[in-house]
Amino acid sequence: MKTERASDRVLPALPPGLWRVMLGTTFVVLSFSLLNPVLAVRLQTGGASATAIGLFATLPFLSVAALVPLVPRLFARIGVGQAYRLGLLLELIACLGYLLTDDYAAWCALGLMAGLGAAAAWNATEALIAHNTPASHRGRLTGLYQALLGGAMALGPFLPGLLGLDPTQANLLAAGGLAVGLGLTLAPVVTTLKAMHDDHVPMGLMAAWRFRPTLAWAAVVGGVFEVGLGSITTAHGSGIGLDLAAATSIAGALGMGSFVLQYPLGWLADHLPARRLFAIGAAALVLSAVAFVQSTQQPSLLWVCAALWGGIGGALYTLSMIRVAHDFADSSALAGTSAMIAGYTAGGALGPAISGWAFDHHGVFGQGLWLGVLALSLLLMQARREPPAPGATD
Repeated sequence: MKTERASDRVLPALPPGLWRVMLGTTFVVLSFSLLNPVLAVRLQTGGASATAIGLFATLPFLSVAALVPLVPRLFARIGVGQAYRLGLLLELIACLGYLLTDDYAAWCALGLMAGLGAAAAWNATEALIAHNTPASHRGRLTGLYQALLGGAMALGPFLPGLLGLDPTQANLLAAGGLAVGLGLTLAPVVTTLKAMHDDHVPMGLMAAWRFRPTLAWAAVVGGVFEVGLGSITTAHGSGIGLDLAAATSIAGALGMGSFVLQYPLGWLADHLPARRLFAIGAAALVLSAVAFVQSTQQPSLLWVCAALWGGIGGALYTLSMIRVAHDFADSSALAGTSAMIAGYTAGGALGPAISGWAFDHHGVFGQGLWLGVLALSLLLMQARREPPAPGATD
């Protein structure tokens, strides 16, 4: 009888609570991807400028980036599972708040609250995956998880068109998704999960950035392209005459690209050098920026570029997290994942803010130019050599 090797299995045995967290976070991302484009269209039709829309889309990411350095203390005080639940509760309250007012300042405050919740839930999920996944399957398991998130990102923006939802109904559905995610993780088994070794070598956020700056920059670029462009590009689509369903479908194409590429990328990461994959992704993003400039003559390129941004931007983040699980295995997966999340959220914050300004002052050409320069910077950084981590194979 043939004996099955652990490395031959598609999925390894994982703590049961981890699957609940992964599925709960998938519902959170589904709600996020449904709600944000709808809010962007509400702002645009209400007369807000691209800069104002970009600022609003930036605020949750600013909250995440601000709270990331404090997350280890929060986890140590109340536990990873409880911190995760608290984060989802804050996001749910913020989502319901958008139903109660149209005031822009109040929306900004709610966006900041949602970001605080996302910081706890996001850090918890990524650190738990990195800590609890066997080395032989890190690429595939991380890729599978990111594919679930990509599928949720792809589905959410299409729901208004598929279900015939108005903005209020879409907001209510997003709140329902957050409630389901929270309910899934109320099981006691979630509180038994750990995100670091009890005797781990302490490492702070800045130390993690200094240890792997190229990974951190890849996370920044991934954040810009995967989550920093959806709302502002949706608003751009609305501004050129697309209805709600068509405009939000641009963000759906972005999510679809993320969904399609994540598991294949995870498989490749288990078999090919990370540096080569980073370089290929950066080069493709440079080409996508050039294509975006041509969308004024060929509007269909909006969806093509969005799919590339979601797929490759998400792949950069996924690949960074896979490398963190390897490179920080002897120190702290929590420190490494926190550093990547901080970089990714910085990108998510920069994306809409700079893009809003670029659209308002330089139009489509300015947007394509800054995205092309950003992607080129990542390509050039691949020439930088970093010290090898124990047991790592770059």
